[in-house]
Amino acid sequence: MKQPSAADEFSHVQRPDSRKLDTLLRSGCLEHCREDFDSILAEVRFQELESLFLRIYVCTDIYITARSFAREIGISDNRFTSAFGNADDLGRHLTTSDGTAAYLYTIFEQCIRWRIEQARDKGSSAIRNAVSYIDSHYMQSELSLNSVAHEVGLSPTYFSSLFKKETGKCFSDYLNSVRIEQAKQLLCCTSKMIYEIAFEVGFQDYRYFSQIFKKYTGQTPRQFKHAANGE
Repeated sequence: MKQPSAADEFSHVQRPDSRKLDTLLRSGCLEHCREDFDSILAEVRFQELESLFLRIYVCTDIYITARSFAREIGISDNRFTSAFGNADDLGRHLTTSDGTAAYLYTIFEQCIRWRIEQARDKGSSAIRNAVSYIDSHYMQSELSLNSVAHEVGLSPTYFSSLFKKETGKCFSDYLNSVRIEQAKQLLCCTSKMIYEIAFEVGFQDYRYFSQIFKKYTGQTPRQFKHAANGE
């Protein structure tokens, strides 16, 4: 009886769903990573692959997918291979089905960790840029949470929560505090009228400016001006 060739064996092996692997890497969470990854392996009946060559065949796709994703998010090839070896070294990690699954899971878990770290760093950088932008454009009355979020490339909802987390203040509090600090400098050091100062620091409504100024300083602009000038 003719024995099945290697080509026959490979032809019956189902390859893992690349779309599901990509989705897990891009949006999967650490809490459910193992469960989701095991589900992908179960679809290709991975535990039934007794042959080392068949495991390498299946795992090469998974390894390459993870390595390509890591490269995309800024993880160097050296950093990746120092952690998980080269594709040519896969065989030594795949001696058993359970060991293979554990090795592949470790790769995916680390890729998700890298993605989360990169997103956190990107978010922190975006907030630093937002703060710098506010400090330079506070005098524009149309400055808003939406416009600054757009400027730094984040959705308004995510930007709002991230801004509060990074600065300890909500967007409106930070913007108002910048404007009031600038107004205090102008009240102390210039002879400009209070309504002129209100417009100059970004308030279109003089009464609203007075309310905000008192909220942040405990004094009206006029009281502050008199006190600053020793009147």
